[in-house]
Amino acid sequence: MVTSCSQQNSKIKKEIKMKLNAGIVTEKLAETKNFYTQILGFGVTFENEFYLLLHTPNHESEISFLLPNHPSQQPIFQAPFQNQGVYLTIEVDDVDNVYQELKNKGVEIKIDIRDEAWGDRHFAIQDPNGVGIDIVKYSPLTED
Repeated sequence: MVTSCSQQNSKIKKEIKMKLNAGIVTEKLAETKNFYTQILGFGVTFENEFYLLLHTPNHESEISFLLPNHPSQQPIFQAPFQNQGVYLTIEVDDVDNVYQELKNKGVEIKIDIRDEAWGDRHFAIQDPNGVGIDIVKYSPLTED
């Protein structure tokens, strides 16, 4: 019985296509747009007076930003982000190059570039809303 239930869940997961896009409620739409487009090279997918949808340079992921307490939105989407408890991870091919580019732009590095025991190389910055951004090159852990 457990096996058939597991197989059924597996079929459901394969049939449903999902794409996750994160959203942050913030007063800082202009600062946020500038940071993500000028510093990280994101593009603008859509924008109006209360909503900003950005995409990564390769168009694989999107993130949205919404003004708090906007009358067009339901209560669950009204409260502003409180500058803690959220982080984003951006995976890149050449983390050392991105690190140097951001340092050259004067971006404050919150966690200096480093190698982790599990094989990743990464560093972290922070967006204008207080969201930590971990910029990482994932690497498989090699056995000695």
